[in-house]
Amino acid sequence: MRFLSILWAFCALAATPTLDELLKLKAISGAQVSPDARWVAYTQGETDFDQNAFLSQVFVTDGSGKNRQLTRARKSSTDPHWSPDSRWIAFLSDREGGKNQIFAISPEGGEAVQLTKSETAVTAFEWSPDGEWIAFVAAAKRPEERKKTLGEFDVVRKEYAYAHLWRVKVADALSAPQAGASLTTGTAYSVGGFDWSPDGQRIAFAAQRNPDLIQGHTSDIYMLSVATKEAKKVVDLPGPDRAPQFSPDGAWIAFSSAMGNAKGFSTINSRVAIVAATGGAVKSLTDAFDENPSIAAWKKDGIYFTASQKTEVHAYRLDPATAKITRLSASSLNGGLSLSGDGQQAAFLTAGAEQLSEVAVTAVAAWKPRVLTQSTSQTSGWTLPNDRVIRWASQDGTMIEGVLSQPKDFDPSRKYPLLCVIHGGPTGVDRPQMVHARYYPIDLWTARGALVLRVNYRGSAGYGEKFRQLNIRNLGVGDAWDVESGVDYLVKQGWVDPQRVGVMGWSQGGYISAFLTTHSTKFKAVSVGAGISNWATYYYNTDITPFTIAYLGANPAADPAIYAKTSPMTKIQSARTPTLIQHGELDRRVPIANAYELRQGLEDRDVPVEMIVYKGFGHGITKPREMRAVLLHNLLWFNHHIFGDPAPDFTLAPKGE
Repeated sequence: MRFLSILWAFCALAATPTLDELLKLKAISGAQVSPDARWVAYTQGETDFDQNAFLSQVFVTDGSGKNRQLTRARKSSTDPHWSPDSRWIAFLSDREGGKNQIFAISPEGGEAVQLTKSETAVTAFEWSPDGEWIAFVAAAKRPEERKKTLGEFDVVRKEYAYAHLWRVKVADALSAPQAGASLTTGTAYSVGGFDWSPDGQRIAFAAQRNPDLIQGHTSDIYMLSVATKEAKKVVDLPGPDRAPQFSPDGAWIAFSSAMGNAKGFSTINSRVAIVAATGGAVKSLTDAFDENPSIAAWKKDGIYFTASQKTEVHAYRLDPATAKITRLSASSLNGGLSLSGDGQQAAFLTAGAEQLSEVAVTAVAAWKPRVLTQSTSQTSGWTLPNDRVIRWASQDGTMIEGVLSQPKDFDPSRKYPLLCVIHGGPTGVDRPQMVHARYYPIDLWTARGALVLRVNYRGSAGYGEKFRQLNIRNLGVGDAWDVESGVDYLVKQGWVDPQRVGVMGWSQGGYISAFLTTHSTKFKAVSVGAGISNWATYYYNTDITPFTIAYLGANPAADPAIYAKTSPMTKIQSARTPTLIQHGELDRRVPIANAYELRQGLEDRDVPVEMIVYKGFGHGITKPREMRAVLLHNLLWFNHHIFGDPAPDFTLAPKGE
């Protein structure tokens, strides 16, 4: 493995970041402006290789350029929420007992105070409008009597830990952490998102039949009286209704709704809808808006939301009386929108091809963002690619966009190797970005003289409802058209050597990569990350079976033809492309049987194949050492097949880190 030492030396000389430098980048997220607009709290992620953990800490800025780190525990601190008087920041941390509890800290600094000692992890929380209470969501603890005599087992889709609402009085909790008093109980529903009424007497919440992921379509909106603990359903439509927000006068609730569509909600536009707080007729306000709006807040001048628009995200204000929508932002956001108490100031994240994620603030009336952080300075001296959006026609004429990463010294008269990276979802979306630091070492490949194309294939978010529905009953097939046509487009420009093209992706991107390895001859090498190889195998084993029905229309017994059409294994006899398979050992979203099936099918036909199982992981790789391994395995695989480096031996530890 001596060539790895040479690689690290090359990176240092060329100012190209190493894998570890990419993984160690500190990433900003979760910007929250204080109600008085004086401060902005945010979190910053960091990598701890010693603990083998990605950690997050809470920071605060007052807008003067002074950014203060508030938390320093060797456990993560996340999800900062301001008290209504802006004197406290509450946040979640698993620093005590290994499960998330609520803590509070002053924006001026000092020690954090633990507020809750819930028996189970807190998953969400909100301050009451007067700041005297905090309501939170946590699962009811399951009884353990059976364990003493029969050991541990689960009865599938019969035993659940139902999530419920609880509350603690802040004054008491500041003296000693509180277990919390329950506001909802039982097995009639499992609570999700919620919002306090302006007078603090009621809580609107979303709840579904049980916490199983397959019951997401049963989510409805309820109204809870805090004093009596009585809950009344106020929205009872088929399909999911979620994320309630009270109007400033407490008379109405805005929420995200499928408007009665219980089957196709995965691919249709969700709506911002409103209903009287006492119940009644539901009115959709965004029928004319062709994307999925995400509600940020309801202020006196309207309902604020964010939504994707192709490769950008923008902020909008909706007039609930007229349904008029006004776009506020001129440039793309890179995270949720947070508003001050009076709705006059906004905080959010901004990022792009020349900037890492940064905290920005602006007056809402005159939208002129001002950046408050300097995260981008971490990349000073690095040689990074240029990202730009390109567009081409797919095989059926559909216009497709992708993000092309080019070397800094890109020469259009040269022919470059091309590596295609396919996002998951399928309703994910790729955007121009400055640094690429997870799963696939894009920045190292561009530094070596390659182009990298990230394809927003049909079904991606940001391009409207009809575009998201173009791969219904056409999964894999249409997606492959979009990737292959992107390759053809770049070859036609004269920029790509068609003999040196690779493709890779994770989750849905892994499925499309698997489809291409058995259906295409365009690629020199493939990497399949947590990908589906057989839709029938997947349907019967995944934890989200409704996803399959939403896209394929029926179960495998009812329509075997559509499962054959869309499954990579159907054309395994045609496979010729060397394939790397990467999968988490405990993946329930895409069960690992898919990986073993593809591996054996390729081996039976003498197709070069390597399969790596990441121990203890589910669908995503969530620890830095194993993420380093994923990056390194992909780097070595494609460096061999695309650049002609020696064949890697994945059983060996690398030298020269």
